[in-house]
Amino acid sequence: MTVHVRESQVFVVPPRTPEIIVRCAEEDDIAAIVAIVAEHARQGHLLPRSADNIRATLPSWLVAEVDGAVAGIGSLVQMSPTLVEVRSLAVLPQYRGLRIGQAIVRGLVDEARRRGFPKVFALTRAVPFFEKLGFRITSKDDFPEKVWRDCAICPLQHACDETAVVIEVES
Repeated sequence: MTVHVRESQVFVVPPRTPEIIVRCAEEDDIAAIVAIVAEHARQGHLLPRSADNIRATLPSWLVAEVDGAVAGIGSLVQMSPTLVEVRSLAVLPQYRGLRIGQAIVRGLVDEARRRGFPKVFALTRAVPFFEKLGFRITSKDDFPEKVWRDCAICPLQHACDETAVVIEVES
């Protein structure tokens, strides 16, 4: 039996775009945050963070949720009265390509704006990602707070391959 289908009868169903919810982290998210940080720390992408550290800084974390699962994380760390850092930005591999990282960074920049910080920076290997979000390359020397606070304990401190990026936040 031969079946003939006219082109006008073919339907292409686009794949479902999952709903991404970016929200403040909650106590129930700590285990997922720890797991994501630990995996990315093992790969050399993030500095490790303990569950106690995450619990103590929980108000500074955002999580991106897809279908009820934590798919990405990021935090905003105050360095000075005028400066905050995007830190521990990570998205699980199976969720990459959905713009979850962008949603988290936008949420963190909005939080910086809400809290009155005029400048947000990050140290990153993903410079084009941040540039698409309005950040510009700058010198690490602009952020001595970061160097003294975190870079001193980083195993790559003398061979750092990260680039500083910054965005000015309008009130």
